[in-house]
Amino acid sequence: MAVSVDIVIPVLNEERSLPRCITTLAAFVAQHPDREWRLRIADNGSTDGTLRVAEELKVAHPNLEVTHLDQRGRGRALRKAWTESGADVRCYTDVDLSTGLDALPLLVNAIADEGCDVAIGSRLTKGSQVVGRKLKREITSRGYNAMIRTMFPYAGFHDAQCGFKAVSRRAAETLVPLVEDNAWFFDTELLLVARAWGWKVREVPVHWEDDPDTRVKIVSTAWEDVKGLLRLRFGGIPDRPG
Repeated sequence: MAVSVDIVIPVLNEERSLPRCITTLAAFVAQHPDREWRLRIADNGSTDGTLRVAEELKVAHPNLEVTHLDQRGRGRALRKAWTESGADVRCYTDVDLSTGLDALPLLVNAIADEGCDVAIGSRLTKGSQVVGRKLKREITSRGYNAMIRTMFPYAGFHDAQCGFKAVSRRAAETLVPLVEDNAWFFDTELLLVARAWGWKVREVPVHWEDDPDTRVKIVSTAWEDVKGLLRLRFGGIPDRPG
């Protein structure tokens, strides 16, 4: 039986970007029939026509599902989509597809074939390629990830923030519900808990192109991330079940 894979696309007011994203993803997975692929749009609090566009795309793509939340938060959307999914491997990618999809099978293979519980795309490891990233974002990202490795020496990963990740069924059912953050720190918290529990995390170098229309507010997001790190450092990591 083929390994089942869900690809979640968390979205907030992305009515313009969604058609291109879904068309591109559908074409890509069609070229890899060795896996049983499903796409899932996870709308979190959109106020434009995102949900309408998502439902229209669902008609055209039989392997597409739509999840909707009234509350905003990328972490909240991922938690809902990943925990409700029944797939063997549960991925997500940002709607702008800044990360090259050629790395997607590598994420899936790490979970399905190599026994990893988490696999992440990385822009900061050997073999990665980054195009068009502004200096401010580059410095902020490298500084943040250096802070992680200083505060949590066991972390071992280099890029917590790349919007391109996959988790196993065990991670989705056991670890994801324990992640407290509902926004951008969700990714870092997920990784740190996984590493603290001794779970295997695979980092895959990616080709990444900056999206000039990004909605991420660097200063406020960075501050929330720092507060999240302090919470985990001094509040403790959840105990591993069992």
